[in-house]
Amino acid sequence: MKFIYSLFLVILVNLQVVANDGYKLWLQYYPIEQAASWQVSALTDQKILGNSPTIDLIKKELENAKAMLEPNKKKHQKGNNLLIGKVGDLNLNHIPTSQIEQLTDEGYAIFNHIGSRQLIVTSKTDLGLLYGTFKVLQLIQTGNSVSNEGLFESPKVKHRVLNHWDNLDRTVERGYSGFSIWNWHRLPRHIDQQYHDYARANASIGINGTVLTNVNANALVLTPEYLEKVKALADVFRPYGIKVYLTARFSSPIEIGKLPTADPLDSEVQSWWNEKANEIYQYIPDFGGFVVKADSEGQPGPHNYKRTQADGANMLADAVKPHGGIVMWRAFVYNEHTPDDRHKQAYNEFKPLDGKFKENVIVQVKNGAIDFQPREPFHPLFGAMPQTPLMMEFQITQEYLGHDTHLAFLAPLFEEVLKADTYTQGNGSEVAKVIDGSLHGHDFTAMAGVANIGTDRNWTGHHFHQANWFAYGRLAWNPYSSSEEIAEEWLKLTFTSNSDFVNPIKKMMLNSREMVVNYMTPLGLHHIMAESHHYGPGPWVTGGRRADWTATYYHQASEDGVGFDRTKTGSNALEQYATPLQEAWESLETVPEEYLLWFHHVSWSAPLKNGKSLWDNLALHYQKGVDESRENIAIWKSMERKIDHERYTHVLSFLQIQNQEAIWWKDACLTYFGQFSQMPIPEEVEKPLHDLEYYQRIKPKNVPGI
Repeated sequence: MKFIYSLFLVILVNLQVVANDGYKLWLQYYPIEQAASWQVSALTDQKILGNSPTIDLIKKELENAKAMLEPNKKKHQKGNNLLIGKVGDLNLNHIPTSQIEQLTDEGYAIFNHIGSRQLIVTSKTDLGLLYGTFKVLQLIQTGNSVSNEGLFESPKVKHRVLNHWDNLDRTVERGYSGFSIWNWHRLPRHIDQQYHDYARANASIGINGTVLTNVNANALVLTPEYLEKVKALADVFRPYGIKVYLTARFSSPIEIGKLPTADPLDSEVQSWWNEKANEIYQYIPDFGGFVVKADSEGQPGPHNYKRTQADGANMLADAVKPHGGIVMWRAFVYNEHTPDDRHKQAYNEFKPLDGKFKENVIVQVKNGAIDFQPREPFHPLFGAMPQTPLMMEFQITQEYLGHDTHLAFLAPLFEEVLKADTYTQGNGSEVAKVIDGSLHGHDFTAMAGVANIGTDRNWTGHHFHQANWFAYGRLAWNPYSSSEEIAEEWLKLTFTSNSDFVNPIKKMMLNSREMVVNYMTPLGLHHIMAESHHYGPGPWVTGGRRADWTATYYHQASEDGVGFDRTKTGSNALEQYATPLQEAWESLETVPEEYLLWFHHVSWSAPLKNGKSLWDNLALHYQKGVDESRENIAIWKSMERKIDHERYTHVLSFLQIQNQEAIWWKDACLTYFGQFSQMPIPEEVEKPLHDLEYYQRIKPKNVPGI
């Protein structure tokens, strides 16, 4: 009987059916089946120099990581043990001094020291040691080793920040993973373990800042009652190297300061902000600074007083400068009373202000000119403000990409934008070089990602959306990283290093964003989601108080064609890009087809590069997206015995939802656009199941994240 029970346990372990709710993210530290001698040595023989709260975290992390050796009962074998210490604390000869000297304060070196047979992790700071420790443990988990040349890494972007669109009532705007993890009611008296786990996860991928509050800001967070709560979070995050930032509501001097105005050039307003900054830094000495959304979507701003965005940003910059704070001023500014193409408005607003911002202001620019669409051309501002530091704003949460139930690995989207060439200084003027400051010689660099984190046990709703958080961290550290390498690393850290699992699922991940584009917005269509909540198709959305919040504004479908003309014959938004791009994108012959309907209004019968009509190509793209979503279910089902049952079934359920909704998208859009094209649906495309009225009647209720 005892033998049968033992055999049953072995079978359970081999089938990996042990429950796993995903809470550990990519820090699983699952057992390594056959650990190499250096891995065993590094996890069993360690010496950590120094004494600080961050050093304590390193020791705790190494203790946690010993779980990787559970099945390895082998004794210590000949190999390098692990020595972790700052450069000044090492007492070793023959270390790569010149390479170490080039490291930034957050950088780290990992190398094999031949003289002592030790694996060395060193840095100029304790935080760099923490980053280096996580890197070593990730190498161990993924089965990689340190090369003979060693590993010397520094972040290429200084401020690597998560933007939480979290409200004080714990709702999350565009949040699809439960409520906000910040429990303001319990703070500061209760510190939830999840705050520590959150900081640990961010530190493991190099994120060093968090904006706690929604860009649609609430002035209450700047009051003493809430600053005491923010301080409690800052105290938790500090040993992990994470600074806290807050969103500043521009009208705060009126709302909580009882002043009659918030005019940035008014001396009393300036004094109020100076005093408020002093107060914040008394609570939080290392407070990072402010993020500001102004003059956009109803938020107050300097326009209320006929002032410029630079006037508003510089006022706040002066307030936090004595304390070392920064201002991240969002360029997402557009106005329903401006008759021009929304694509052009941020450029028109900010381009004339190039060079007029204070030195501790960085302008935060979304990756595209509209609003986090499944695909957008890069924002023209990235090629337009050489005298002003610009930071990237990516959306990790999937507002326009199916919310929490649609698999869409976003690293390819991020990489596509970062690799885009602005041509502002000839070939090779990539957006990544704008972001890391190398193109224009800026030392002040930053990147922001709108967080997808909530109270769901797996943090992100869909288990695979953890990969988007992970990918953002990797690309914020190094904007030149590869999507393929990021996907493979995340899979190995999160699930298994088994290549029979990793290779097919990596391919599925890398194709997933393009799949979503196919069944939602192919060939440059954009912003055709349902109204307000942006969940599901809504190409028929029209009317209301703002044209630029409707689908018909963007696709402009009629009997003669579809698409937004942004060439010289239309809004001429193309004028905001460098000449080589204008010339390439102006012509129907040379514009990339993925941007076709973004820049051109095209006849339904116009032949594309494959010789088929626009209408046929549109329909075939929609069908391709559906087919791919169906194939993903089959691929995932073949993985059932390779990972734990809990995550397997959870992901399978979401993939099935995605397939159902891909069909919904295809049928609704082809039925709607078909009334204009008056052309038959190609034989290769599955016919819609219902008429247009049926799809227009679908009104999802209480969609999360509005």
